[in-house]
Amino acid sequence: MSVEMRDDDELVDPSVHCSHCAAVCCRLRVIVGPADQVPRNLTTADAEGLVMMARAQDGWCVALDRPSKRCTIYATRPGACQRFTMGAGFCRAVRMDFDAHFPGIIPHVLTDSS
Repeated sequence: MSVEMRDDDELVDPSVHCSHCAAVCCRLRVIVGPADQVPRNLTTADAEGLVMMARAQDGWCVALDRPSKRCTIYATRPGACQRFTMGAGFCRAVRMDFDAHFPGIIPHVLTDSS
């Protein structure tokens, strides 16, 4: 998924909340900056040496707790994640992009209890 930042990112839709979301933001490529305090065992490097959050085999970030859909490293999550505002334009755009590419699909993270 490739979604650009939007002009309305500062406008938050209060009806959008993580508690009723498929955690699609946790499928984005997240670059870990040098100042980020992310445990290195949760990161990986691409072919060019760029450090990013690792993903599990299912495509979701390794820091995502599947049953609760919550970040297990919330206090030390990367700066990119800290700037991702729930319900703001970029959040809504990512959700719309997912729905456009996978209409009617509810990612298993919603129902995976393992």
